[in-house]
Amino acid sequence: MNTRNRSAQSLVLSLIILLLIALSGCRSSVGNTAGTPQPGSGNYIQNKGSDTIVNLALAWAEVYQQEHPEVRISVTGGGTGTGIASLFNGTVDIANASRQITEQELQRARSIGFEPVEYVIARDAIAVIVHPDNPVENLTIEQISQIFSGEITNWSEVGGEDRPIIRVSRETNSGTHVYFLEAVIRQGDENDDTIFAAETLLLPSSEGIIAEVSDNPNAIGYDGLGYITPTVKVVGVAENEGGDYVLPSVETVNNGTYPISRDLYMYTHDNPSEGVREYLDWIFSPPAQEIVNELGFVPITP
Repeated sequence: MNTRNRSAQSLVLSLIILLLIALSGCRSSVGNTAGTPQPGSGNYIQNKGSDTIVNLALAWAEVYQQEHPEVRISVTGGGTGTGIASLFNGTVDIANASRQITEQELQRARSIGFEPVEYVIARDAIAVIVHPDNPVENLTIEQISQIFSGEITNWSEVGGEDRPIIRVSRETNSGTHVYFLEAVIRQGDENDDTIFAAETLLLPSSEGIIAEVSDNPNAIGYDGLGYITPTVKVVGVAENEGGDYVLPSVETVNNGTYPISRDLYMYTHDNPSEGVREYLDWIFSPPAQEIVNELGFVPITP
């Protein structure tokens, strides 16, 4: 055998040895998962959905993991619709929702073989907000509806200055957007097909709503009570002309005087893992509901 052939054989042999070493390393890396929670094990919980709930869900997850170090909880936002869709396709264990599941979504779940289970985990008020320099203090539900539908276009029409109204809303995938459309713009009328004005500025997050309204003297928006900051002014809301104007708070939601309030939800499959069930049981405990109160939402238990 000549020198050239021996060199070629040596090169091939070396490559085979390197390949075997690499494959061995890959097998060791994949197999070495001791101590790491795995999806479906009950110790790894995927939680996704409503941006209204995401900060609350993150706070819950942090405390729960401190008390149960063997559990890992992943929390992401993206909107109610995204969370529910992820529950349907099997990529999350719990979907967060700031509205109830729709009949269409329910039928889709049943068509793929499961019945979603609903949990009311807190309550929330939707605050109507304007820039701090805006002199408007109070609005009725009808006025708010007319503003966001485009019927009222200038602040002077509701007692403000002669300025154009800039409408700010969450995106259509948001459960808060859907709730505000149905409960406020359509005023609870199932036969009403009024929609947001075409020029409404749609933003992807609750924080974005606050930022836009705090920067724009002509803007009006809405957001969950837990997201309100001193950089915006909250407007008093009356259910009808001549009624009492009420500001959103834990007290006014609990006593039923604030007209724009709602339940907040989590959804699971009808046969969740033991780890998910234990976590949901904890969410209804007094310590977890105290976190609800601390973050500006309304606990569902005294």
